[in-house]
Amino acid sequence: GDRMWHFAVSVFLVELYGNSLLLTAVYGLVVAGSVLLLGALIGDWVDKNSRLKVAQTSLIVQNSSVILCGVILMIIFLFKTQLLTLYHGWLLTLCYILVITIANIANLASTATAITIQRDWIVVVAGEDRSKLADMNATIRRIDQLTNILAPMAVGQIMTFGSPMIGCGFISGWNLMSMCVEYLLLWKVYQKTPTLAHKSAKVEASELKQLNVKKESDMKPAEGVQLIIEKDVAGFEPQPEKEVGCAARIAEPFITFRDGWVAYYNQPVFLAGMGLAFLYMTVLGFDCITTGYAYTQGLSGSVLSLLMGASAVTGIMGTVAFTWLRRKCGLIRTGLISGVAQFACLILCVVSVFMPGSPMDLTVSPFADISARLFENEPLPTIASPESEMIFATGMPKLLNGSIAPADSDPEMSPEPVPLISVSLLFAGVIAARVGLWSFDLTVTQLLQENVIESERGIINGVQNSMNYLLDLLHFIMVILAPNPEAFGLLVLISVSFVAMGHIMYFRFAQKSLGKQLFVCHTPDPKTAPDSSPPGNTSTV
Repeated sequence: GDRMWHFAVSVFLVELYGNSLLLTAVYGLVVAGSVLLLGALIGDWVDKNSRLKVAQTSLIVQNSSVILCGVILMIIFLFKTQLLTLYHGWLLTLCYILVITIANIANLASTATAITIQRDWIVVVAGEDRSKLADMNATIRRIDQLTNILAPMAVGQIMTFGSPMIGCGFISGWNLMSMCVEYLLLWKVYQKTPTLAHKSAKVEASELKQLNVKKESDMKPAEGVQLIIEKDVAGFEPQPEKEVGCAARIAEPFITFRDGWVAYYNQPVFLAGMGLAFLYMTVLGFDCITTGYAYTQGLSGSVLSLLMGASAVTGIMGTVAFTWLRRKCGLIRTGLISGVAQFACLILCVVSVFMPGSPMDLTVSPFADISARLFENEPLPTIASPESEMIFATGMPKLLNGSIAPADSDPEMSPEPVPLISVSLLFAGVIAARVGLWSFDLTVTQLLQENVIESERGIINGVQNSMNYLLDLLHFIMVILAPNPEAFGLLVLISVSFVAMGHIMYFRFAQKSLGKQLFVCHTPDPKTAPDSSPPGNTSTV
């Protein structure tokens, strides 16, 4: 349900605003900015509450928000002409704001769900068995890749043969049903794993219910301490609760934000996390930017769907490579090998910039189209007309490159076909690089799971999400500054440079962790880590 919504919400917003990308861009900016600012606070909330409460609350909020958003979108699609005329269109604008706001809440709840399930629950379920943890991480990523293929296919077929309104209804109904199923599954996992009821370095669950408010300020002891001495717990009871002033309450989120980023910087895996975040500063992925560029180069929607399927297959291959490399070479070396493999594949993308068919021409101003909009008073559409409801599925090239001829134009007046050598090399590099990318992503994920103490997993992973979104936001800003296809080659070169910098950071982390043993391929990797090992040394193999 979450994957279907992530795919469909952008299409719905494009359809609502007259096939303009404005609402989609605003939504992307709001989502990235919200996670950037609130990631640490979400992680802190995950740390301070029981696992079951966090999982259930985030699940209900996420699915309820998607259901509500779907209902509002159905109303807009059904009555969009009437809404456009009421209060000079302000009511429709209010609906747009409401949709984006609720969709953003759903994304924040999804972030909380991902942190608590994929960064905390899975570690507890796996116990001290690192190999089991690696296998579980890889399995979750494979499921994620498969849903990335199946969810857009299902929604796309429904919207193609039905309508956007039917698509909204289907997604709302699916999320209502899946919320009940997921809730039951979470409860069963919680019941079958008693250790999920306890968080190390915290009071037992029964005592936590009475003392949760007063002991939150004392939740940062060293790893390995599972229970606070009973006499210390008893010492809390007779003390009256201190009144928290208004100024302190206002300042608390800012202090949590600062403390979260400071704690993230002080982690032994800081450079590895930064290396992963730098990979988000790229246009070399199957997002709307790369898809739009492919349209301008003459690739059809069917070809792009096949390419996306191929990228999902190579992503699954990356999860398999991760588990195999980790057994043979150890966790840290797996990240190093994966980074080299990814960068080597991206060399094809660099070569594609200079091959025949590449539109790169830095003499063309990237602001020409924007100037025409602003200074030549060309109107921007505000809402799609009923007769053009399905144009978004076939008319996207006109949105992305004015040089592409409309579908109803004279074939004799169409431009010469663009050579496909450049775009073929570009997508060959992007697809092949997914093997190394997902293997590297799983490596850093497990490093964070193994090296961050349990009482800080939420806030550290929240800050990691914020870093990822920050670099993702910067890559969208980069595209806004150079949106024309002629500048895409420059964006490719900048993207590969950031990927290289990210892997250099990871290499520095690996060098500091393993020293002279960095290039020794095989080191024993015990399944069970000793209880006395410090958190910074749990993944040195």
